[in-house]
Amino acid sequence: MRLALLSLLFVITTLTAEYIRQPIDQKLIDSKTKIIDIRTPGEWKTTGLVKGSVPIMFFDEQGNYNIDTFLVKLNKVVKKDEKFALICNSGNRSKVLGTFLGKQLGYNVIDLDGGIQYAMSKKVPLEPYKER
Repeated sequence: MRLALLSLLFVITTLTAEYIRQPIDQKLIDSKTKIIDIRTPGEWKTTGLVKGSVPIMFFDEQGNYNIDTFLVKLNKVVKKDEKFALICNSGNRSKVLGTFLGKQLGYNVIDLDGGIQYAMSKKVPLEPYKER
């Protein structure tokens, strides 16, 4: 009985979770959807951040990551059922993480295809990174 209930909850979570891959646009910015920038502090300093986005590094400079640490920080910013966007430099890291969060953990993720490079090419407003 307990296993059946857990299985049902997993199926419901999977059905209600969503993973979308799209480039950043003004409609997304206007919607006030939270944008989580998963790049490294060095990258944030170099280009700045999409205005209003929240920096939470996922992969470090060596490609290492700690999913538990990341999830603790992420869950302080977004609720699991809240739709939010991920951005990285070009869209590769956000695709890996977004797919995992959306399809495995049940988050509602918008993966911003093209990353900050696409955002800069479209003149999306950026702001300097300020260390906390």
